[in-house]
Amino acid sequence: MAHADPTTVLDLIDAFRRSKTMFTAVSLGIFDRLHQAEASAAALAVELDLHPGALERLLNGCVGLGLLTKSGSLYFNTSEAETYLRRESPDTLTGYILYSDQVLFQLWGHLEDAIREGTHRWDQTFGGRGALFDHFFRTPEARQTFLSGMHGLGQIGSPAVVRIFNLNQFRQLVDLGGATGHLAIAACERYGNLRATVFDLPAVVESAKTHIAASRAADRLSVAAGDFFTDPLPPADLYAVGRILHDWSDDKIHSLLTRIHAALPPGGAVLVAETLLDEDSSGPVSSQMQSLNMLICTEGRERTATEYQALLESCCFTRVEARRTGAPLDAVLAFKKE
Repeated sequence: MAHADPTTVLDLIDAFRRSKTMFTAVSLGIFDRLHQAEASAAALAVELDLHPGALERLLNGCVGLGLLTKSGSLYFNTSEAETYLRRESPDTLTGYILYSDQVLFQLWGHLEDAIREGTHRWDQTFGGRGALFDHFFRTPEARQTFLSGMHGLGQIGSPAVVRIFNLNQFRQLVDLGGATGHLAIAACERYGNLRATVFDLPAVVESAKTHIAASRAADRLSVAAGDFFTDPLPPADLYAVGRILHDWSDDKIHSLLTRIHAALPPGGAVLVAETLLDEDSSGPVSSQMQSLNMLICTEGRERTATEYQALLESCCFTRVEARRTGAPLDAVLAFKKE
């Protein structure tokens, strides 16, 4: 009897080591320093106050992962590291990497307990009650790390989301929980007749202002502060909710969608940006892993297109259509009856 191929299992045993190697190199500022000039392990160890032998192992690991190249004793950033692993890069993912290292890595250590109990792991991991999103904003530094992470991911997903449907018919977009404004910016830069407002908590919209100012559509972008569960929603004919619904239970989603429906004019719409599970939940792997991530982080989960359609129709939306984008986020568009 032939033995099964162990490659998949061996790869998964090793997977967290690869992630932690990248996380650590980002946290130590390796890629930021090598952006300035190539360097040897010995020189970097002196500059960054690290053990030279241990650092050389880390650097060689990054070479193996395709994050650095090596010539003689000198190490160089790859194009991927230059683009995504430097804090000052406009396309940086370091915020999400640091958040993954400092927060998610610890939460995932309690996945077994989450599976037994069916609840998030904030209290178990970090102590206190009701941590959840309060944890993201516990200090200005923690808030900035989280928002920077969301912005990096948003710059990858939002342009695809606003392209997948033709939004030319809309004039005023309000991005609820819009964070740094990546979706609103992408929409206004694509559709010249669209104006957009980023609606989020007061401490968050301040971060959006910097990104808006740098956009070529800055004159059509604005911010407004509030809580989308309790405060009046700014008027719009298109509301967007990106990476919002997957945080919450069906009851809370129903409450939010009902508020959105009531605020829309006839013929207005809501644009949902989330990762979509296959109808039998057998894939994609990225959506399945995100659904587990929601288990340990929130009271929410990832859903199928049919599940989103049912939620939207239960709140009186019609003409619900879901589309895959090929990017990290998919999209669902639904209308208020004219």
